[in-house]
Amino acid sequence: MYTQLQQRESDRPPVTLTTLSQMRAAGEKIACLTAYDASFAALIDAAGVDVVLAGDSLGMVIQGHDTTVPVTMDQMVYHSKAVSRGLRRAMLMADLPFMSFATPEVALTNSVRLMQEGGARMVKLESGGAQLEIVEFLARHDIAVCAHLGLKPQSVHKTGGFRVQGRDDEAAKHMLAQARSLESAGADMLLLECIPASLGKAITEGTHVPVIGIGAGPDTDGQILVLYDILDITTGRKPRFVRNFMNGAGDNASAIARYVDAVKSRAYPAPEHCF
Repeated sequence: MYTQLQQRESDRPPVTLTTLSQMRAAGEKIACLTAYDASFAALIDAAGVDVVLAGDSLGMVIQGHDTTVPVTMDQMVYHSKAVSRGLRRAMLMADLPFMSFATPEVALTNSVRLMQEGGARMVKLESGGAQLEIVEFLARHDIAVCAHLGLKPQSVHKTGGFRVQGRDDEAAKHMLAQARSLESAGADMLLLECIPASLGKAITEGTHVPVIGIGAGPDTDGQILVLYDILDITTGRKPRFVRNFMNGAGDNASAIARYVDAVKSRAYPAPEHCF
């Protein structure tokens, strides 16, 4: 009973939103990774990862689709539940998949599923101006929200593919304004994907919540990568921001620990991983 209270006094207290805010204030980098099952979740947790994302990237790396669009709500609940069973310290965040947050009411229903059934502590949704109302609605219902900006994989059919976003001045100004609006609407964290490093820095400095980057440069508050990418499991061409941490590692646990160390020490991302 009262497991959270007991864990709070342990050597590895659970990561909370307060923890992440304190890390940002102290300048300590936040290490995040995706996971899709309990076994890898346990390895990730033991390595000291702060935030674990049960990501809809499973549509590509687990299911073999070309995009994340085919992933369903039931599948996200299933994988989030599995991941939650492998975690003790890390905070679990779960993706709201394609069209699972089309209206505030639908978003709330599905967020509750991810939390009650899937064990998530925070939900992530791919954001923009149209999602401000949804973020605000979820925040009013005490749902912790991470807003995803930049390259939005669920929108690749609309945007023309997996391309760097925010390259020109107008697009960069618009994204910074979106980030500030989402923060004001109640977003507890921002995730920036595939944008110029200079824009990642500007958004991090221009907002107050923790900012996590994936291909967004070294100046965000933390980094996230797809687990299968850092373990060199993913086949075919990989994004520029990916680094193979299995190179030189003896096993999966060592590779994950090397990733955490590289993020914390600011060795990753290096210039070759940035736009």
